[in-house]
Amino acid sequence: MVSVTDICNQLRDKLRESIERNKADAILLSGGLDTSILAILARPKGAFTVGLKDSAASDLVYSEKVSQLLGIERKKMEFTVAEALETLPEVIRILRTFDLALPNDLSLYFALKLTKQNTISSVMTGDGSDELFAGYSYMTQLSLQDLRRYIKKLSRNWHFSASDLGKALGVEVKQPFLDNDFVRFALEISPELKVKEGVGKYILRRSFEGELPVEILWRKKEPIEYGSGSTRLHQIISDMVSDEEFQSAKERTGIAFINKEHLFYYRIYGEVVGKIPKAKDNEIKCPCCGAGMGVYHCRICGFCRPLHRSFSHNG
Repeated sequence: MVSVTDICNQLRDKLRESIERNKADAILLSGGLDTSILAILARPKGAFTVGLKDSAASDLVYSEKVSQLLGIERKKMEFTVAEALETLPEVIRILRTFDLALPNDLSLYFALKLTKQNTISSVMTGDGSDELFAGYSYMTQLSLQDLRRYIKKLSRNWHFSASDLGKALGVEVKQPFLDNDFVRFALEISPELKVKEGVGKYILRRSFEGELPVEILWRKKEPIEYGSGSTRLHQIISDMVSDEEFQSAKERTGIAFINKEHLFYYRIYGEVVGKIPKAKDNEIKCPCCGAGMGVYHCRICGFCRPLHRSFSHNG
């Protein structure tokens, strides 16, 4: 029987090999577990972090700790609310979405733009780690059997906005956690080692004990928008749409907008992208916007299918 220590050693070796195949000039460093681990193994020349000005952007704090620990030069940039609102149409145009997760994508856009301004041609991200190792809180609520199936399905359909944003900005995005060989290895790890006592990414954390400060090694997962402080944008944008406008738009379009912020993004989508593409005959029709969607998620409007329904169908 393979011990936990053996699996930790294998994980480190596999990830190191993946990094060798996916070398980059710099890293987008949030100071979270995933990018900190990549920074330990890759020791990139530089690191980049962004945050919303005058907000509690924890990424700026944690990434500074990691960069100092590893002796990596880190450059940071703080964008304003005005800059965020001005940039939204460009991000929506590139990603062709009005998903409520757009504040995450805004932060990525500013980070990638910062690397471009510093003549960096390739950058590493931590994409895929949360999906492979149960980093999201909702994943820790699944049974071990359902978690294994869910992660396997995710690995067949995932898509990360950093790739599209990087391509648009002329920056090559390297994603070591998404390397085919590493993904195959990660899928074979028992879900019992991914979630332990309600904590996700357990085996990943164990693999790097002693190399990262405890507050980073066991840092709770924060969406990019939280770490960058861009959650402030939710209320600011919501206040830009009246209750009357929201109700009228729902009745007029037939789209099940989640909230006023969702409508705000949809309006921009209509201006810079156009009409929502209808679902094809071989696609699942999104119940929110009518577009074709994946097994779990609609990339156009951001609708997420309830997991219990996903597991009660298709095995």
